[in-house]
Amino acid sequence: MIETRLLHYFLAIAREQSITGAAKSLFVTQSTLSRQMMDLEKQLGRQLFIRGKRTITLTEEGVYLRNRAQEILELLDNTETALRASEEPLSGDIFIGCGETAAMDGITRLFARFRSQYPQVRLHTHSGDADMVLERLDKGLVDMGLLLGPIRQEKYDYLNIHQSDTFGLLMPRDCPLAAQKAIAMDQLKTLPLILAEQTFLGHQELEWFGADYPSMKIVATYNLIYNATFMVEQGIGYALCIDRLVNTRGRNLTFRPIVPKLSVDLYIVTKKYQAFSPAAREFLELLKEEL
Repeated sequence: MIETRLLHYFLAIAREQSITGAAKSLFVTQSTLSRQMMDLEKQLGRQLFIRGKRTITLTEEGVYLRNRAQEILELLDNTETALRASEEPLSGDIFIGCGETAAMDGITRLFARFRSQYPQVRLHTHSGDADMVLERLDKGLVDMGLLLGPIRQEKYDYLNIHQSDTFGLLMPRDCPLAAQKAIAMDQLKTLPLILAEQTFLGHQELEWFGADYPSMKIVATYNLIYNATFMVEQGIGYALCIDRLVNTRGRNLTFRPIVPKLSVDLYIVTKKYQAFSPAAREFLELLKEEL
């Protein structure tokens, strides 16, 4: 079994890209650090580093270990924090993974009220697409996720928060299409579209497009909408996105809804039979009561 100390050493070298820099940051000698890493490679039976004259780079196995080591140490840190947290007064950390949605306004409003009662509780959010949120949920790196539905997998519990997100097109304010109050579904077939990466890859294929989906003109994709706004301003295409995510004030951007209305319900997602920290468990109970 790999010692956590060695993972810290390994990550320092990966960060500094040199034994010298890593040794200084860790307050150990270069010889000790070099020997420890050679022992780690021997233990794993894999070469982790390509040792150059001036810099050290990671092998493919080294990159894999770096990603896993970061997750392992983060999970250990979260676990230790939860165990150290005392029940009275309630303290500790709550970790939420969330997609891009204006519904976070309601969640954070509840947390503000929650924290007024338990000021020693801290909230940590990790924003990303549904795949990233579910991956972190599976690995125990977040307590719960806020996602668009329906995802529906047996290993998760779903709490409908009775809010929905409405889809539409983000477009340049000065384009002819902006003169319309709404965009008809049939118009999507002829427009150059910028889609969320998950929709494009079929991970969350939108059922509304039906048989026409494969024939749509997809010119670009995005992970989070912020960078897509620049593509829209440059006239590359029209971004299919959720309402109220982009502040269009002062920019050549505007949002138009799609008709018939396209909307998706939102859910708090947790793993079944999950063991929560006291703070996360109490906050989840509040969510259930309020939402």
